Amino acid sequence: MNSYFCRMMVFLCVLQASGLTVCAQSPMFEFGKQTSFTNITSDNKDRGTLLRWFDVNTSKETWRVEKDGSLVCSGKPIGVVRSERQYENFILHVEWKHNEPGGNSGVFVWSSAVPNENRLPNGVEVQMLELDWVNLNTRDGVKPPIAYVHGELFGVANVKTAADNPRGERSKSIENRVKGKGEWNTYDVVCVDGVIKLSVNGKFVNGISKSTQKKGYICLEAEGAEIEFRNFKIIELPPGVTNTEQTAELLR
Repeated sequence: MNSYFCRMMVFLCVLQASGLTVCAQSPMFEFGKQTSFTNITSDNKDRGTLLRWFDVNTSKETWRVEKDGSLVCSGKPIGVVRSERQYENFILHVEWKHNEPGGNSGVFVWSSAVPNENRLPNGVEVQMLELDWVNLNTRDGVKPPIAYVHGELFGVANVKTAADNPRGERSKSIENRVKGKGEWNTYDVVCVDGVIKLSVNGKFVNGISKSTQKKGYICLEAEGAEIEFRNFKIIELPPGVTNTEQTAELLR
């Protein structure tokens, strides 16, 4: 029994256990645009193509595309939607805002898009936390350090990374630049050959390297609180040298 078959069996079991219907997929919604670096640097007038998103383990009620093109995520149930295809080297631009204090969400890059035990897939997470998260997660009278967790980068499940600014196995931003509930934030995420550099509201403040998986799907995360996304753009860059072990399995 090969590894792909085993992983897909786990995926199907998770879907069945969650009460979701297993069937041939069609896109759940369109949101954001994709273009190539070649288009930008040439006289090509192509403004990009719409991105199609496929449900993994959320619901139709989780996501709503507004008339202005923004995307609202209710945060429930916890899970992800995935991009139609895999990406290796690219620049991701996204603007986001939490609508609830202590909201939690993020974007997964280089992901398998296959849920693990906690309903989230592997990959590298680019975290989006609302600043009140530390105030709402006090335990035994001790408030966790802010640790600039809004812009943390870290490998999930079997994906390992080397942190630029270690906080355990995670990499934290060296400066807290995020805005709070109800205010828009901007992330520019440069992903090249297993290296990620993250700019928060106009300044690069975090990064990882040596990702053990450096080609896969992009996932948007629902994790319990309402969040909005807008101006989602992917600029695809030329590929590098990536072997099978560094690439997520293709979903069919």
